[in-house]
Amino acid sequence: MNDPVLTYGREDGDATGAWTKHMRTMERTGVRTMARQLPGLLRLSWSLAWEADRTGLIALVAVRVLSGLLEAAGLLAVAGALTGLLAEGPTPQRLHAALPALVLVVGAGTTRTGLSLVENLLRSRFGPRIDRVCTVRLLQLATRTSVMAFDDPRFVDDLEAAERGAAGGRQLVDNAMDVFTAAVRMIAAGSVLGVLHPVLVPLLVLSIVPDGWATARSARLRYTSWLSRIRQVRRQYMLAHHMSERECAAEIRSFGLGAFLLDEYTRLARDLEDEQLRVGRGQARYRLIGESVAGLALGATYATLVLLLDHGVMPLAAAGTAVLAIRTGRGALETALSSLTEAYENFLYFAEYRSWTEEAAQRIPAPRSTKAPTDPDVIRVENATYTYPHTDTVALRGVSVELRRGQVVAFVGMNGSGKSTLAKILAGLYVPDSGTVRWDEVDLAGVDPDSVRDRVGLIPQSYTRWPMSARMNIAVGRVDRLAADGPDSVVPAAVATGADEVVDRLPHGYDTSLARQYNSGHDLSGGQWQRIACARAVYRDAPFLIADEPSAALDARAEQALFDLIGELGRDRIVLLITHRLASVRGADRIYVLDEGVVVEEGTHLDLMARLGIYYDLFTIQARQFVDAD
Repeated sequence: MNDPVLTYGREDGDATGAWTKHMRTMERTGVRTMARQLPGLLRLSWSLAWEADRTGLIALVAVRVLSGLLEAAGLLAVAGALTGLLAEGPTPQRLHAALPALVLVVGAGTTRTGLSLVENLLRSRFGPRIDRVCTVRLLQLATRTSVMAFDDPRFVDDLEAAERGAAGGRQLVDNAMDVFTAAVRMIAAGSVLGVLHPVLVPLLVLSIVPDGWATARSARLRYTSWLSRIRQVRRQYMLAHHMSERECAAEIRSFGLGAFLLDEYTRLARDLEDEQLRVGRGQARYRLIGESVAGLALGATYATLVLLLDHGVMPLAAAGTAVLAIRTGRGALETALSSLTEAYENFLYFAEYRSWTEEAAQRIPAPRSTKAPTDPDVIRVENATYTYPHTDTVALRGVSVELRRGQVVAFVGMNGSGKSTLAKILAGLYVPDSGTVRWDEVDLAGVDPDSVRDRVGLIPQSYTRWPMSARMNIAVGRVDRLAADGPDSVVPAAVATGADEVVDRLPHGYDTSLARQYNSGHDLSGGQWQRIACARAVYRDAPFLIADEPSAALDARAEQALFDLIGELGRDRIVLLITHRLASVRGADRIYVLDEGVVVEEGTHLDLMARLGIYYDLFTIQARQFVDAD
C-alpha cells in the first residue's frame, strides 16, 4: 500500500523526473570538479563579502597579511633565539645573545594576539550583513515572481533548497576567510621551511593531501544525502508545523489524529536517522583512510628531518624551528583544506540558492512602459485557455467573458470549474496559455503588470491574517494611502463593511495587535477576520473589485449587508462576484456559469432560470434547503 503522507500531492513520474536537475548537480560534486571550480568559488565569496561590507573586507585582508608577516618573523626569531641559547659559552652570555630574538618572539606573539581580536571583530560584521544581502534578495524575488510560479511544485521545492542555500552564503564567506587566513600562515611557515631546507615543504604538503581528500569525499556524501532528502524533510516539517499550530489543534483532537500524525512524523524521522547513520559511517570510513595515509606521510616528514640532523645538514637550532614551522604549516594546511571543503559544500548549497534566484528572476514579469487604463469601462477575455504547470489539468478551455463598469458580474459553477482561475487571469495574476485579455482596448500582454494589479481590489477566499494592528490589517490594501491620508482614513472602509463593529470590541481599537502569538495580541473569529478582509479591499478603492466567496464565514445579516455593499460599489466600478450562494447573485447584471473550464451558460438570473440548465438545477437545490418541508 502506498504511504498516505509520502504520496499525498505527489506528481506522476516524480521519481524519475522532478529530481533530474538535482541528480545532475550531484554528479558534478567530484573532487576534480571541486578543484576546477575553486577559483569561481573564491570569486563568489569575495563578491559576497564585498557587497556586504567592502570597507571591513579590505581591513580584514590587511590585518591577515600583517599577522602572517608577524608569524614568519616570529618563527625566524625562534631560530635566532635557539641558535643563541644552544651556542657555546657561559649561560649569561648565551641568554644575552638570545635576548633580542626572544623580545621579537614575544612582541610578534603579543601583536598577533591583538590583531586576532581585531580580526574577530571585523569578521563578526560579515555574518549578519551577508545574511541580510542573501535573504533580502530571496524575499525580493519571492514577492516579485509571478503567482503562476507558485503553482509549480518543482519551483516551490527549489525554493526550499534555496532557503537552505541562502544560509550557506554566510558560511561560505567564513570558510573563504579561513582559507585566506590559512594561506597566509602557510606562506609564512613555508617560507621559513624553505629557508631551513627546501625538501621539507613538499613533504609537508604530501602529509596533508590525504586528509583533504577524505574531507572532500565526506562533504560530497553529506551534500548528496541532503539534496536527495529535501522533499522528505519538507513533509516532516509540515507535519510538525500542523501538529503544533493552534489552527489545527481542535481538528486533531476531534478526529483523534494525534497518534496517526505522530506515527507518520516518527517514521519519517527514523528514515532520516537511518540516512544520517549511513552518511556517518561513510564519512568515518573516508576519515580513517585519509588520516592513516596522512600519518604515514607525516612520519616520513619527521624521518627526513632526523636524517638531515644526523648527516649534519641542519643544525639543532634550525631543526627545532623546523618542528615549529611544520606544526604551524600542517595546522594551516589542515585548516585550509577543511575550510576549502566546507566552502565547497556550502558552495553547493549556495548553488541551489543561485539557481533558484536565476530562475525566479526569469519568472518576474518584464517591465513595460504601457500602463493599464486607470478606470476601465470594459474588461474582456477572449478564447482564454490555461493549464497548470507540469500537470495535465486544463483549468480553462476557450473561455470568453465581458465585464462592464457599473455592473456586477457573477461567476458560478461547481468546485474546480475554473472560476477563480479565470478571475486571476482577469486581474493579470495569471497569463493565459492562449487567448487575449483586454482592458478597454488595451491588451494586457503588452502592459506593465504592476499597473494592472494597482487597479484591482480583492476579497479572496483565503485572506491573510497579518501579524499587525487592526489598522494595518485594513491599510495593507493601500499602505501609501495610509501614510498620505492619516490613521483615521481606514475608518470609512471599516464602517462600510461592518469591520468597525469588530474593532470597537478590541481593547485598543484600531491599534490592537491581531497576532495572537504575541502576549498583547488579540484573536478574531473567522467571520470577524472576513470583515477585516472586506474592509481591506474597500480601502484599496480600486476600479476593479473581485470578491471571491466573500461571505463564507459571515452570518446572514452580515452577508446581506456585504452583498448590498457590493451592489452599491458596482455602480461606479467593475465588480466580479464569485460565490456558491446563488441567492446572492440574483441581482447580478450578468451571470456566467462555468463547468469544467468552459462557459456553458450566461445571462441574467431570470434568463438562466428559464433555460432549465445547470444554473437552474443548482439554484433549485439550494432553494429547497430554505423551504419548510412541512
